[in-house]
Amino acid sequence: MLAGKKILLGVCGSIAAYKSAYLTRLLVKAGAEVRVVMTPDATSFIGPITLSTLSQYPVLWQFTNDEGATWNNHVELGLWADLMLIAPLTATTLSKMNTGLCDNLLVATYLSAKCPVVVAPAMDLDMYRHPSTQYNLERLQSFGHHIIAAESGELASGLEGQGRLAEPEKIVAWLSNFFSKDLPLSGKKALLTAGPTREPIDPVRYISNHSTGKMGIALAEALLSNGAQVTLVLGPTTETPPADATVIRTETAEDMYKAVKDHFPQSDVFIASAAVADFTPAQPAQHKRKKAEGGNPIALSRTRDILAEMGQQKRAGQFVVGFALETQHALQYGQQKLQEKNLDLIVINTLEDEGAGFGHDTNKVVLLDKDNTTTELALQPKREIAEQIVQHIIQHWHEA
Repeated sequence: MLAGKKILLGVCGSIAAYKSAYLTRLLVKAGAEVRVVMTPDATSFIGPITLSTLSQYPVLWQFTNDEGATWNNHVELGLWADLMLIAPLTATTLSKMNTGLCDNLLVATYLSAKCPVVVAPAMDLDMYRHPSTQYNLERLQSFGHHIIAAESGELASGLEGQGRLAEPEKIVAWLSNFFSKDLPLSGKKALLTAGPTREPIDPVRYISNHSTGKMGIALAEALLSNGAQVTLVLGPTTETPPADATVIRTETAEDMYKAVKDHFPQSDVFIASAAVADFTPAQPAQHKRKKAEGGNPIALSRTRDILAEMGQQKRAGQFVVGFALETQHALQYGQQKLQEKNLDLIVINTLEDEGAGFGHDTNKVVLLDKDNTTTELALQPKREIAEQIVQHIIQHWHEA
């Protein structure tokens, strides 16, 4: 949900300012573009160079730079942002925001902002619950601003109570939810599988495939950017899943089956993009198999067909999507799988196409609906393929 969003982060002079470094890192990791404006006092608690390094933009805290030769344009900053977040917000800056006392760059930028404003206060217990502070917070809300309430816990003074800055993870989650409200999949729960499975032969060896999980992770990002709550059941991979997704790490086909089974009933859309092994060693060896045993065959058992079972359990209103990677007769096999597994959509790709399939950053697929309508997506980055698949799901959901 935060991918591509422009976040203007204001940092005030509080001991909690150290958390702004981790907050900046999380926002950037989620795909947001972050620029930081500090109050002069905030620079005593955390160095601007730290936030500049993490945000990859110069950090501003005064009206001019270069001994007055360059003006930091607070109006331009205020117009640039999709959202202004002030975290931590101190009692001093809170009071200035209410009265319009414009004696620093942060407040000047706030007064110029045309975007939504979100504040996360941080102060000591008695300061936070003082009537003047509570009045000022209520007045900010009357301006249409949003408040991420301070949390309870141990404070810098040694007291226990409300006043702690909300944890950075919670602030990022709040922002993600805020941006998702008007998106087409807002309120929808998406479950998807990605990556390979590993079926153990012995403690050293396993049966697997070349899947990297790139396509599934791109789909998770596309679902998130369209407002869905995403649970990603992820097989062994070195790829990094999106920060906003709930990630369940799995190893074997049976692990993946159990995770999907637990979450499928609550899901609105299920996408099975993982390359799940069809067979697993019937009796994995407890110790490493020696070369002398090489002539002994390894007995295999069929794994559970996760997609087929979920297709049979599908309730009205659920949308189930499968993937088919073939080396020949791809459309024919895709049509067969679509019908047999009771799918609403199947995504067909083949290793015959250069630049498509496992390991590539690009893909080329055919979307096959249950009425046998096909849509060809030309070779392009997997993130673009993923967005087009998600848009196809949104457009055809009502027909399921």
